[in-house]
Amino acid sequence: MNDNESRDFDTPFEVLMPEGGIASPFVFNSPHSGRLYPQAFLDQARLDAVTLRRSEDTFVDELFTCATSLGSPLMRAHFPRAFVDLNREAYELDPRMFDGPLPPYVNTRSIRVAGGLGTIARIVADGAEIYRDRLSVREGLQRIERYYKPYHHTLRGLVDRARRTFGMAIVIDCHSMPSSRITREPRRRPDFVLGDRYGTSCASIITDVAQETLQRLGYMVTRNKPYAGGYITETYGAPAAGQHALQIEINRALYMDEVKYERTSGFSWLANDIGHLCQRLTEIAPDTLLTRQAAE
Repeated sequence: MNDNESRDFDTPFEVLMPEGGIASPFVFNSPHSGRLYPQAFLDQARLDAVTLRRSEDTFVDELFTCATSLGSPLMRAHFPRAFVDLNREAYELDPRMFDGPLPPYVNTRSIRVAGGLGTIARIVADGAEIYRDRLSVREGLQRIERYYKPYHHTLRGLVDRARRTFGMAIVIDCHSMPSSRITREPRRRPDFVLGDRYGTSCASIITDVAQETLQRLGYMVTRNKPYAGGYITETYGAPAAGQHALQIEINRALYMDEVKYERTSGFSWLANDIGHLCQRLTEIAPDTLLTRQAAE
């Protein structure tokens, strides 16, 4: 990694805090909505800048800015998923991508690595190879040290603060998914997919409230299929320890032109509905979760 690349990320991520202070155990997180592509990264890529964006959760952070008005922080990355994927283990790396041997602690055998979507991805969402040449091992490890680890250190701090203050923390991990038009699937994809690791990453009331709220608003909602939740949901979701995590996937066709990467007229409508969803979630009584936590 060179100095020019570092300067592209004076602020690699940020936490939007409520003006009146944190008043809720909820922590909203948008790890894949980053849209700043370093020139050095673009120079390494065999893909053009538009194609690189296929893995992006474009505008998802903006859809959830309502969280701050409800007393909850919103964390978001500015660097893109194709550069460093925060929803992976720290060291899920594909040895075929690098010009030398990786350290022995690196996980080179995960399913995500095999699929080309490790911590430093080999491909974008549709399978196109990102890089012209192999990366240096040093560069790969530096990306993790400079971007991945500080992000998770900050997210962990928000979660720990919520637990100290409220006796619990609830992470809402915010994502988007391509529509069936883009994936060319024969069936329409749902509007929302709620991932709670099949009931293991959060109390059922959290998923229930999210599903019921969205369905009342007229959306098609499924649970855990095709997305049950990734590394963040799995790692930060430990209900017995007072930590809950729910992943929310939004169909991009609801709010954006998936070819032009532009907001459509549906963006404002959806943002209002997301605001209603966030309000309903943050209205869940902490005592209810604490009672269930104690029972477990």
